[in-house]
Amino acid sequence: MLSLTLPVISWAHRIPAWIKLAFLVVISFAMFPVRDITILLSIVGIVSSLYLTLGAMACAQGLKMLKPLAWMMAILLIYHVLTGQTGEGVRITLKMFALVGLANFVTMTTRLDDMIGVVMVLLSPLKMLGINTRSIALAFAMVIRFTPVLFQKSSDIAMSWRARSPKRVGWRVVLPLCFVAIDDAEHISEALRARGGVTSHH
Repeated sequence: MLSLTLPVISWAHRIPAWIKLAFLVVISFAMFPVRDITILLSIVGIVSSLYLTLGAMACAQGLKMLKPLAWMMAILLIYHVLTGQTGEGVRITLKMFALVGLANFVTMTTRLDDMIGVVMVLLSPLKMLGINTRSIALAFAMVIRFTPVLFQKSSDIAMSWRARSPKRVGWRVVLPLCFVAIDDAEHISEALRARGGVTSHH
């Protein structure tokens, strides 16, 4: 229920996880100094094209994962327009759209076990200090995997509130979201225990 990986195998699934993650890191750093809106639009077009190659299901899921950030991007753009910095607002919005979209693309086409494997390799020097690197790798992978899920659930809770009350949502969704997060955490911990828990050996 919580998995964001596409249920179908695509060409992107066949690319090793470390290559996709490395590409994501390189693109993320490379985009920060870019100020040419034409280039940023081209990058957004390329990211959108990647989704199109996966089919309609991937496009729909990608848009759904971006939905919780849409209001944030809209607010940023409106703020910059009102302060006379329209160009800067467009740049920030395009960068957010491209980077979040690309990160979601990697998440959708990469198995959780493969992500953990990459992080395990990066953390391997810590084994000499007696640190359980698998626990750290699992926590890292969980953050990547489930943060978009919490964003989506917070959006769903806010929509439910607005359907029942004319008052602004505000802080009122915090407690229900905490209960949802705790419930999900319990389900995940039960699943891990059923599979033998997290040990230092694979």
